[in-house]
Amino acid sequence: MLEFAASPERLIFGALLGFAILLFLIIKVKIQPFIAIMSSALIIGLAVGMPFKMIVNTMAKGVGTTLETIAILIGLGSMFGAILQVSGGVEVIAHTLLDKFGEDKAPWALGIAGLIVGMPVFFESGLLILIPVAFGIAYKTKKSIFYYSIPLLAGLAIGHAFIPPTPGPVLVAEMLNVELSYVIILGIIIGVPAMIVAGPILGKIAGSNINCPVPSSFLENQKKIQDKKVENQKLPSFMLVVGITLLPLFLIILNTISSIIPFMKPIQPTLEFLGTPVIALLLSTICGMYFLGIRNGFTIKDITNIMTDSLHSCGNIVLLISGGGMLRFILQNSGIGEVFGNFIGGLPLPMVIVAFLVAAVVRVSVGSATVSMTMAAGIIASMPAITELSQLQLATITIAIASGATAFSHVNDSGFWLSKSLFEIDEKTNLKTWTAMETLVGLVGIVGATIAWFIVS
Repeated sequence: MLEFAASPERLIFGALLGFAILLFLIIKVKIQPFIAIMSSALIIGLAVGMPFKMIVNTMAKGVGTTLETIAILIGLGSMFGAILQVSGGVEVIAHTLLDKFGEDKAPWALGIAGLIVGMPVFFESGLLILIPVAFGIAYKTKKSIFYYSIPLLAGLAIGHAFIPPTPGPVLVAEMLNVELSYVIILGIIIGVPAMIVAGPILGKIAGSNINCPVPSSFLENQKKIQDKKVENQKLPSFMLVVGITLLPLFLIILNTISSIIPFMKPIQPTLEFLGTPVIALLLSTICGMYFLGIRNGFTIKDITNIMTDSLHSCGNIVLLISGGGMLRFILQNSGIGEVFGNFIGGLPLPMVIVAFLVAAVVRVSVGSATVSMTMAAGIIASMPAITELSQLQLATITIAIASGATAFSHVNDSGFWLSKSLFEIDEKTNLKTWTAMETLVGLVGIVGATIAWFIVS
């Protein structure tokens, strides 16, 4: 990569110009989002003075790095979700949750499920596995999908950002030299209230005010349930559906445990392989093909057609996420995130608030939550005052960084485009739902971290 440096003023101007044009193209002109995102990335690169070759290389790296595993997860998740739905698995889960918790408490069940699944599983794969359940309940109750999808998203987001063993908080904890046990305990204590506020409570408000029907892709699969049903076909058991759905979670957790427990060391390499998200989701998909498909009366041809049809919408999702990767790397490699972060870091505020603001500014400018946590942790770790803090104080700093890196998700975040595509909604509606949910998670998180900071200080 070529060496590049620009003045802070030019970097800030380039970022503001690029974002203004991006929002104008998407919201006002309503141009195809991928074209708008790619154009914005180019404009920012040119405006800050990046060499042409560096712009091209940075955008290519952004696509490659972003899609490295997400593209496979999207494909496998779409196919598994289609099998789960057409076989009646989603219907079984939806009915069971409604019978067990009741219609009013189903959002709470989805929020808790998302929180648990989000700890060891990548956000994207957890969302793709579980979102058909939220759609299934919405389809049965005839309510807006936001009643059920927002609690699920909130649980997944908190599990992903606040509680190890997800990469973000683990990396921040390592950079700040804080023991993971403190982060896990504090992450759960603060994460549960954040899930409640940003999940069931926000979901009820959004669902009441925004009547969003079940996506057409889900309805098409519902039609296939009737078209593909064989005579005397029985719905799969709840335990079978749950077992296959949670198989990736089990394999990933087993991998984590095997790296800690001494007597499991001999089989750790095998468990590490099986616990890789891509491999774990592939195994779950294969199990779904057999136990939910073939044993349920479907032919190989039926299953192949169902899985192939489910991939039709993946192209748009992959393009949108790759566009977000281009924009993210242009912002990151130009130095915009670091400039904004250093400016906020110089303000005379408590360290816990500074950590949140640094991460939030980097989040707004870069997009990726994990990258924002990494960059913010690097900036905070370089401050001399950090060496004087206790383990509990460092744990609160970790949660503050995670909170800032979660809040304010918008058009440069791949998660924004993934949720928009899955819900089949416009950008304005996604800002009112997805962005509001992520921001509430971050704000409740920093309130909790600040209270903890003053308690342990």
